[in-house]
This record gives sequence, C-alpha cells and structure tokens, in this order.
Amino acid sequence: MKKYLTFSLLFFSVNLYSQNIDIRLLREINLNRNKNLDNTFRFITNTAAPIAISTPLALLGVSLIKHDSVMLHKSIFIGVTVLSAVIITTTLKHSINRTRPFVTYPYIEKETSVGSPSFPSGHTSDAFSLATSVSIAYPKWYVIAPAYTWASAIGYSRMHLGVHFPSDVLAGALIGAGSAYLCYKGQQWLNKKR
Repeated sequence: MKKYLTFSLLFFSVNLYSQNIDIRLLREINLNRNKNLDNTFRFITNTAAPIAISTPLALLGVSLIKHDSVMLHKSIFIGVTVLSAVIITTTLKHSINRTRPFVTYPYIEKETSVGSPSFPSGHTSDAFSLATSVSIAYPKWYVIAPAYTWASAIGYSRMHLGVHFPSDVLAGALIGAGSAYLCYKGQQWLNKKR
C-alpha cells in the first residue's frame, strides 16, 4: 500500500509539474509572439493537410505517367505513412479528448479556427509523417532540410496561434515521425517475406 501511495504521489507531482511547464511555454510563445506574423503562421498552418495529401498523390501520378515502379513504391510508402499518422492521431484525439489551451486558459489568444480535441496535434503529425517519409524515400539534404523546416514551422505555428500545447505538438511530431519509421520497417519486412 505504501509503494502504491508513493507511486501515485510521484506520478501526480510529475504530471502537475509537466502541465505547468506546458502552459508556461505556451504562454511565452503565444502571448509574446510577433503579431505581425500571425497571417504568415496562419498560412503555414493551413498548408499541412494540402501538402501532406498532394505530395504522395503527385508522386503517384508522375510514377504512373513515367511507368516508374521505384517512384510508385515510394509514393505508396509516403501515402500509407501519412494515412497511418492520421488514423493514429484521430483515434488518440477522440480517446483522450483534451481541451484546447484557449478554453482551459482564456488568456491564450486563439488566432485560427479548430474543430477537434487538442492532443495530439494533427497538423504536426501530418507534417512530420510527410517530412520523415519523404526523407526516408529521398535521403538527400536538399529534400530533408526543407521537409523538416516546413514540419517544424507547422508545429511552431500551432503554438504561436494558441491552439495547441507544446506537449500536443511534441506528441504529433513523434507520432508522425514514428509512423514513417514503422511503415518503413514494415515495408522492409514485407520485402524480405517476398
């Protein structure tokens, strides 16, 4: 009983401390932001889904036109990765059902529209799943650097605009990158089975 009580107290303390860090960091980013960049970050945040969807579709189209089986496999890998990240993120969002930061903390300034629960960040998950899968498929610095710069800008934009806690963004990035890695390992396993 004593061990259970100690564990519960420790868990509660760590959880409370991490929540305090979460809101302090968000408050610092959101309330001290350069408001002249709000439109820029709104534009950046709105590119997440269109780019995550159109990139594998464009690669698929080009591969079919060119009859390029290597590009076809890469486009399918990227598409499956993004779809996997979307499914995982959506499932977690509705299972955990975390309230958006501007609802819990009314002083957080919401600068864009949102629909679903907060945890994890779907925009960030989309962006990091695309960035990681594209980087695995095309491992060149001129692909990797812009892909992760864009994905990081998406993640930051969600906090700048006041719609996600830092932990939402971190979880979204981990889910996105993790989905790409798991899909890559799954593809390797399937190739060995053949």
